Amino acid sequence: MYEIIVKHHFSSAHRLENYAGECKNLHGHNWKVEVTARAEELNDIGISMDFKEFKRIVRSEIDKFDHMLLNDHPSFKDINPTAENIARIIYRELSEKVNTGKLRIHMIEVWESDNNGMRYFE
Repeated sequence: MYEIIVKHHFSSAHRLENYAGECKNLHGHNWKVEVTARAEELNDIGISMDFKEFKRIVRSEIDKFDHMLLNDHPSFKDINPTAENIARIIYRELSEKVNTGKLRIHMIEVWESDNNGMRYFE
């Protein structure tokens, strides 16, 4: 099994609705996102996916959240923009773009600070 890993980041603000704590107030994060895809086989030149192409796809998805109020993003119309929900949305969007017979998104890590992060995988 092979894993290809790309890290990217974005900055945004959010607030958590119906939250009994400080996060109910508008605040921002410099989010870090790590995307891991798995491949059981390599292509005919010995790679799972070209890093340049993988980074391009990952960045195009993550950049949709950059420098905005996440609560206003259509993905969070009916849900809070929590790290958990951000990771799940990125996972599902990237799965539609990346998953092939040989390569599949395995896991998304989202960090809202150096000390607080979470993982999503199916």
